Amino acid sequence: MKTCTLETAAADLVHDIRGPLPTTDGRPPLFMIGQPMDASGFAALAARFPERTVVTYDPRGLGRSIRKDGRVDHTPQTQADDVHALIEALGAGPVEMFASSGGAVTALALVAKYPEDVTTLVAHEPPLITLTPDGPAAVRARADVREAYEQRGWGAGMAAFVAMTSWEGEFTDAYFARPPADPAAFGMPAEDDGSRDDPLLSDRSWAVSDYRPDVEALAAAPTRVVIAVGEESERVQTGRTSVATAELLGQRATVFPSHHGGFCDGEFGYPGKPDEFARRLREVLDTAGPQDGGRPGR
Repeated sequence: MKTCTLETAAADLVHDIRGPLPTTDGRPPLFMIGQPMDASGFAALAARFPERTVVTYDPRGLGRSIRKDGRVDHTPQTQADDVHALIEALGAGPVEMFASSGGAVTALALVAKYPEDVTTLVAHEPPLITLTPDGPAAVRARADVREAYEQRGWGAGMAAFVAMTSWEGEFTDAYFARPPADPAAFGMPAEDDGSRDDPLLSDRSWAVSDYRPDVEALAAAPTRVVIAVGEESERVQTGRTSVATAELLGQRATVFPSHHGGFCDGEFGYPGKPDEFARRLREVLDTAGPQDGGRPGR
């Protein structure tokens, strides 16, 4: 693996390249992107594509990438510009892309603005909460997470976040009537370390979950877009946002093994199924046409 830094006026973008560039197998490079997850989150999945040149990166202000624009917020449009700059600088385009969570939102913004950059996009569980039928309630639930974080610190905020993202179905009065989530119940510290800059628990990434895809631009792009959802996520928030995003784009979500972090092994807590996930991703990337919009594997 080769680690490089692309220096721009606004950020120093650290990225890792596994394999040769230009590629030697005739396939485009496979980019893997997330948000707020950085490149470290894709180690298990990238290792399961030894035959491919895989590129991962840390979004500006996250991981090893230092931002120089004086801002602390994270927006899909800005991150899409960064990914485009990376693709151009590497002379790697057009690429294939696997993008998860906030990275899937970045990727949708990338394809809308730079349609020639990506041949196939697998957008895994984009957390576009305003697209679900209970969008206003989902926004309220998100605000409650931030409030818990602001008032009681990281453990309380993360406990509230886990409670929100594991809630099944729409956010009803029953959800909001529950007592505050107990950090100890999730194995998290109750002590407040005083920090309030977490990109997941603060409002710094709200532009990501508020984003609304440019449907016309995505339809006009030559990119094949596949919205993916984990088989364990069907009733929780990221599963419902995936289905809503797919419907917005006129397709049905394509089912992948495991959950929101299904491509990870146990280093981030609840382990996924990286072997099965990698096989599914390889199948989707290698198969066009009828695969899109279907629900195979159910």
